[in-house]
Amino acid sequence: EMAEPIQQLTRNNNPQERQTIPFTLIQRKEKLGDLLYEKRQYGKAKWACIKMKEKQYEQSICLGFMKLMRYICEQNSSGLYLGITIPIVTIVHTNESQSEMRQSVTVAYYLPELLQDEPPHPFDSDIIIEEWPSTIVYSR
Repeated sequence: EMAEPIQQLTRNNNPQERQTIPFTLIQRKEKLGDLLYEKRQYGKAKWACIKMKEKQYEQSICLGFMKLMRYICEQNSSGLYLGITIPIVTIVHTNESQSEMRQSVTVAYYLPELLQDEPPHPFDSDIIIEEWPSTIVYSR
């Protein structure tokens, strides 16, 4: 099922073609010279998002990512490969007291700059296009 999207990604897997999402670095945490994480602020932008709720957290992330890859690799109203932006963001949902992770996660893909004004519509109804306000993200 994923053969075509993987082939499309492989054909387009040129690091120069990956768009890094513009951000402002807020904090950088290192330990013994190794980067542990960065705290970043991203500006207001449109993202393709999918919320998944599988039995295991890891399954939710993998399945959400695969659905987004299909959208990126031609299963959209433009019929075109949209290009990769990095990072793909995973939002972990917690209970109200933030003491436990929930099974549901949101996996999100930043739409490239050229598509921000008119993003292609996904064929998969589980994927929605959202405009996020300025957002804080922790990246590894």
